[in-house]
Amino acid sequence: MPLSSDRNTKSRPGETFRYPVLTGVTIYAGALVVLDVNGYAKPAVAATGLIAAGRAEERVVNAGASGSVSVLVRCGVYHYENSAGADEITQAEVGDNCYIVNDETLAKTDATGTRSVAGRVVAVDNPTTDGVWVRLGV
Repeated sequence: MPLSSDRNTKSRPGETFRYPVLTGVTIYAGALVVLDVNGYAKPAVAATGLIAAGRAEERVVNAGASGSVSVLVRCGVYHYENSAGADEITQAEVGDNCYIVNDETLAKTDATGTRSVAGRVVAVDNPTTDGVWVRLGV
């Protein structure tokens, strides 16, 4: 039913979130963090079905069960390594999606449907081997 009067809609800053961490993983501060199909945080890897959550603000080691620890993740624009060759992100890709290679590397393509989206390319360093800037966040 649509509103018929004012509503006090709750809000919070949308920059940092805590996510439960997958069992048996270490997430390093600065890493690109993804959420798996069950919603658990882990370091980014080349795989499908992952959601890029943002950058890890701390190192977390989960030696316990999934969700027994959490990691602080920040949304925003971050600098990561650029792929090479046919997967190198160039100035022409600014504004396009880029794809996850690992927790510190991004690529231009999804490698024939085998990589998840990392985020949108914001800027590319010159030379391109110096890295790429990407907007991350759920």
